[in-house]
Amino acid sequence: MNKRRLLAVLIAFVLTIAATAMWSASTIQREGDPDAIVLEDSGSEAGVDQPKKKGGNKVVKVLAAPFKLFGKMFGGGDEQNKVYRMREKDAQRFESAGVEKIEDARHQGTKRDTSSASAQEHLEAGREYLLEGNYNDAISELSMATSLDPKLTEAHNLLGVAYDKKGFTDRARDSFERAVKMTEDADTLNNLGFSLYQNGNYRAAVDRLKRAARLAPTDERILNNLGLAYCRLGKIDEAYKAFARATGPLNGNLNTAKMLERFGREDDAIRYYEAARTIDPNNTLALRRLADLYQRVGRAMESEAAKSALALASNNSANSTGK
Repeated sequence: MNKRRLLAVLIAFVLTIAATAMWSASTIQREGDPDAIVLEDSGSEAGVDQPKKKGGNKVVKVLAAPFKLFGKMFGGGDEQNKVYRMREKDAQRFESAGVEKIEDARHQGTKRDTSSASAQEHLEAGREYLLEGNYNDAISELSMATSLDPKLTEAHNLLGVAYDKKGFTDRARDSFERAVKMTEDADTLNNLGFSLYQNGNYRAAVDRLKRAARLAPTDERILNNLGLAYCRLGKIDEAYKAFARATGPLNGNLNTAKMLERFGREDDAIRYYEAARTIDPNNTLALRRLADLYQRVGRAMESEAAKSALALASNNSANSTGK
């Protein structure tokens, strides 16, 4: 009986931790470009292109976290999975060609054997570290790869991705520029373009992203990044065209409206939300934002009408789901 009671307590504890983790995952402030995050939250791809990890389902990871916690509590855990902050001087050290030992909190006194590793092997190791989210070691391996073979384009590109993830935007841009000088493919041009965008160099960003879009005319990430850069230049019609090419007219209007709302251009945002509603009269996002924006600009009657339409659309959606 005592064992059953203990098991029940443990299960309840696991479920509580899982629920808390899911809430935290959805509410914690996220790192990255704020504009790109707005698009990503609506299901649109934006930002730097990077290797995709198979089986990377966030919900599964969140639910698995409590069980990993129990493993650490009762089995000691794995120090390799801890997250450590890398400083600027760490990045400088990683770039030196003769690096054989990584002096950080995880590898005190540990010497990596690089005597027989090729540039390609360092590249593959760096890619794996990048996929795991281990950006410190990714930078170390990819820096070694570029030192052994300065013409290894992919290593420069992935090194830029790793620097971007660590917040070293200047170093990321430098790595992307080296990659583009050797090979102007769509991915490297996109990454360089987005890096320039993050540094506020919007005209240069548009130039690189337009070149990327010519090489990959249907790439959603590239087109959305181009739309973001156009927004920052104030070229809203061009931004809409890029967003619409990426995911269609409905999302094109919604994404343009979201950006205009971020810039405080409420009347212009209303115009694009209204265009989205014309395409999909029951679009709950458009109705919700219109109800709020109409109220802000003093169009109370239209706000109430939007609220009524939203309630009806939500009710119809709930009824159709329940059937």
